Amino acid sequence: MEEQPNNPMHGVKLEQIVTVLVKYYGWENLADRVPINCFISNPSIKSSLKFLRRTPWARDKVEALYMDLLKKK
Repeated sequence: MEEQPNNPMHGVKLEQIVTVLVKYYGWENLADRVPINCFISNPSIKSSLKFLRRTPWARDKVEALYMDLLKKK
């Protein structure tokens, strides 16, 4: 695999992103920041991954929130 030192998302899986965000914000706060139904109604990692993999605009928002969290830390 090619090294990408300037890309903080390189090698980070979507499941890792969602898990980190849920641990940091919790489902309710995550749903406030990214108001999508998979975070609002009966949320789970599995259902969120299924939706985010099929919905590029939602995945972009989740990845942007993750990047903001990395900058905070």
